[in-house]
Amino acid sequence: MTMRKVDFSGSYFFVTTLLLLLPLFVSTKAAAAAAASGLFIFGDSTVDAGNNIYIETIPENRANYEPYAQNGFFQEPTGRFSDGRIIVDFIAEYAKLPLIPPYLQPHIADFSNGVNFASGGAGILSTTHSGLVIDLVRQLKYFEQVRKSLIEKLGAAKAEEVISEAVYFISIGSNDYMGGYFGNETMQQFHGPEEYLGMVIGNLTQAIQELYDKGARKFGFLSLSPLGCLPALRALNPRANSNNEEAGGDCFEAASDLALAHNNALRIVLESLQHILQGFKYCNSNFYDWLLDRVNNPSKYGFKEGVKACCGTGPYGGKKTCGGEKKVTEYEICDNAKDYIWFDSFHPTEGIHEQFAKALWDGPSSSVGPYTLQDLFFSKEKQTIADIVDI
Repeated sequence: MTMRKVDFSGSYFFVTTLLLLLPLFVSTKAAAAAAASGLFIFGDSTVDAGNNIYIETIPENRANYEPYAQNGFFQEPTGRFSDGRIIVDFIAEYAKLPLIPPYLQPHIADFSNGVNFASGGAGILSTTHSGLVIDLVRQLKYFEQVRKSLIEKLGAAKAEEVISEAVYFISIGSNDYMGGYFGNETMQQFHGPEEYLGMVIGNLTQAIQELYDKGARKFGFLSLSPLGCLPALRALNPRANSNNEEAGGDCFEAASDLALAHNNALRIVLESLQHILQGFKYCNSNFYDWLLDRVNNPSKYGFKEGVKACCGTGPYGGKKTCGGEKKVTEYEICDNAKDYIWFDSFHPTEGIHEQFAKALWDGPSSSVGPYTLQDLFFSKEKQTIADIVDI
């Protein structure tokens, strides 16, 4: 596949971003400044805690079979795409919350600590893996059902307090580009990369606005990784060569470029929203560079292998065979996942998830800001212009 390199900093993209923001100039009530009490999670396989176990989908979108969860933290595979825990499990621990259950798990009696709506394979656009996942639009509808349930159980005033004090963690977008665009020739035929990016960011902005309108005030975001350096996309690169030891030299650059453009666009949107929406606070991350440094220099961060997947087959372990539940039933598995950045062809190991979570919780400011998740959960005094100026 040949993709032309696009300058996303040009005037077309800048104007498009501003147009997306125009409908958001609204006056709203300020949120309460109490400590956060819950965690609501929206996203894809990076944060799916098992929702896809309960829907009709393909094996590639499930992780409820061995060797997932092989490190023993969970007694059996739970649907998490990892050798163990995922980022939101660590965030819940740091926030002194129990593990946040998947929304579709039967018999959840209490939503006051939050719930997880994420779905492996899901996208921001409903056209991404349509019919096989719980897309972001559906996840928002599930949240509305939870909101109504909280009102019925707690009363309107208490429910509003729970909703406004919670943190809303969003990790989604990779599938829109990997499967929804690069894996969809029809989409590429009708939409150039700039236009498609605008569609994705526009829909994500609308989702943030919808949550805000329903009372959400504190948001956390996991930005996109350098997608072209995932083992699966390395393996698809025509230059893929298992003997090539040049770090990062065989990444699928077109995918990484689009992921970086997405992150830059989201940063612009969030910076604008904090001036537009009163009480809106967020923790964003620069995990593109953060993760790329670990991929290229794993030993600096306690890992031995940054390119190949622990579980899979083919170049870099990049073929989606982990677990033998897919079209190819044979697969290879490493001796110690703790040595690896990537557990399977798309997903990082528990060790990376833990480092993700610690960075979002504590900083540093070079990769996380303007708030840390710790700031949001425990409401440390830290003001931005949006807190001071009533727009």
